[in-house]
Amino acid sequence: MRLVVAHFLASIALLPVLWANSGAEPKSSAAILDGYLNRARQQESSLRDVTMEVEIEANLPRLNKRGKLHALRHISRLGKVTYEALSFIGDNIIKKDVIARYLAAEIKSTEDADLSSIAINRENYKFKYRGMYGSGDWKLHLFELSPRKKRVGLFDGWLWLEASTCLPVRESGRFVKNPSIFLRRIEFLRDYEIRDGVAVPVRIESTIQTRLVGTAKLDIRFGNITPNSERARAATREMAASP
Repeated sequence: MRLVVAHFLASIALLPVLWANSGAEPKSSAAILDGYLNRARQQESSLRDVTMEVEIEANLPRLNKRGKLHALRHISRLGKVTYEALSFIGDNIIKKDVIARYLAAEIKSTEDADLSSIAINRENYKFKYRGMYGSGDWKLHLFELSPRKKRVGLFDGWLWLEASTCLPVRESGRFVKNPSIFLRRIEFLRDYEIRDGVAVPVRIESTIQTRLVGTAKLDIRFGNITPNSERARAATREMAASP
């Protein structure tokens, strides 16, 4: 999914050194990658037809402006995204020129884009295995990703996979093509949590280097993911219980 976001990654290049495990490379990095790609295809529908809570904190350091939006993020069965704002506190410029633009960009991307054209797969990326990191029960495989084409929504970066499941726990990098002439650089970091065999998004840290207002930072957190069918049943029970 194309997101007009970015983040601080000053220490990303050091992570392989800090986490490095001296163990030998697994017999087949291709098998690890196949495991990830197969699981990704199987999970395509797991995070559709759901609603989740989202909190988006944003600030413009140069202007000393900040704000926070609390909203519901709805994902349809077809993967289309819509938002239902619940509350906002902060400066109006953050609401209109940062958060609203981010939401509009994501909504438009799910309406217009061919999501397969920006998916993490062999058609869109070259993968280079960089080893296993961690110890004990927490071990990660690290792949370096390079896009095959300079296309909006693709990025140069890293993919961390939990060793026992081949599910993603982190994606990070820099988008190779900016979606707007007003943006200079877009970087991002996405964290996932594995729940019941599904990689669930929990956080995006991001920073946008703009040409007009300098740096824009976003911290996006997701929670309380609920199937829409369950929400509908809960709403029906609530209405029935009302006097």
